[in-house]
Amino acid sequence: MTEPTIQDFHAHIYFDPAEVERSKALAKAVQDKFGVAVGHFHLAPVGPHPRGSVQMTVPPDLFGRVATWLAVNRAGLTIFAHASTGDDRQDHTHNVVWFGPSEALDLSIFG
Repeated sequence: MTEPTIQDFHAHIYFDPAEVERSKALAKAVQDKFGVAVGHFHLAPVGPHPRGSVQMTVPPDLFGRVATWLAVNRAGLTIFAHASTGDDRQDHTHNVVWFGPSEALDLSIFG
């Protein structure tokens, strides 16, 4: 069996309108501490994500450190992290880690 190659990990911070500033502070802290790329803050659901979110792109060699830090420093926010292997459905359903309560994703976009 061939193992998929993980290009990177995406860690999505989920937030409601009242949590935008807290999510921005958390994303900045992760960026400053680990040098990861932080994407656009989507104030409404986008793609499979059920709420507002921002994506942080984490290289595989940093994921363990970032995940360990987020486990205890997530500021009460939910974070959905997944591997990026090129198989979007698998990456969003099986290759995942939740920090905080899991939330239902809209998987219909994956066909």
